[in-house]
Amino acid sequence: MNKLMHKKCYLLDMDGTIYLGDQLIDGADDFLKKIKALGKRYIFITNNSSNSKNSYVKKLQKMGIKANDDEIFTSTEATIIYLNKIKKGAKVFLLGNKDLEQEFEDAGFKLVRARDEKIDFVVVGFDTTLTYEKLWIACDYIVAGTKYIATHADLVCPLENGKFMPDAGAIIAFIKAATQREPIVIGKPNKYMVDAILNKYSLKKEDLAIIGDRLYTDIRTGIENGIDSILVLSGETDKKMLETTEFIPDYVFDSVKDIISFL
Repeated sequence: MNKLMHKKCYLLDMDGTIYLGDQLIDGADDFLKKIKALGKRYIFITNNSSNSKNSYVKKLQKMGIKANDDEIFTSTEATIIYLNKIKKGAKVFLLGNKDLEQEFEDAGFKLVRARDEKIDFVVVGFDTTLTYEKLWIACDYIVAGTKYIATHADLVCPLENGKFMPDAGAIIAFIKAATQREPIVIGKPNKYMVDAILNKYSLKKEDLAIIGDRLYTDIRTGIENGIDSILVLSGETDKKMLETTEFIPDYVFDSVKDIISFL
């Protein structure tokens, strides 16, 4: 456990790790304060692309957590970085909420909302405004050979009281059933997300630890990218799931509250 004391920065998942829905997880505030008191830093990282960075700042502030844009890194930002390397100002058919649309437009992309136009990418995000028409159009473009990208592939988004809502991974599964195509996935656990963070914040992998509640995203991110991983059992994963997983975390805690004494 002493290894955790030497980390300079903690990559923190949000949904299921710092809060559930609109409920701050017990001890999360003390955990964050301890990191800052030690002169270390944390970056909130999330695959959830349904909200903008500013929305996350406001959400955290409502729960009593002071945060700024630079302390939040989303799969949306990583996707924009990835697409800009290929083609700036590209035409995109996007499955996403208003916040996601706004971030893409602010980054200079042209959003196409109809079928039968010439576009560069289909991008799938966490779209709670999803309609059958949008899915149908996306499938048409994908079958026609349009490059297909997803911000992330989480199957569900955890809520309070053990509930959940379908996430982008469920949308991807629908599209695969119809088109037999799978996207390039940018968010956790993929290297695109990690590389973007390392470059933006000038960090080294050995200085990092990733903390999250999901085995197939958070913990897998650590395993596949050479970063120490810490599982918290406050969100999606329970002890039974931990017994059968192929993604074995370096450390396991009930919640971030229990990590405080090991920093």
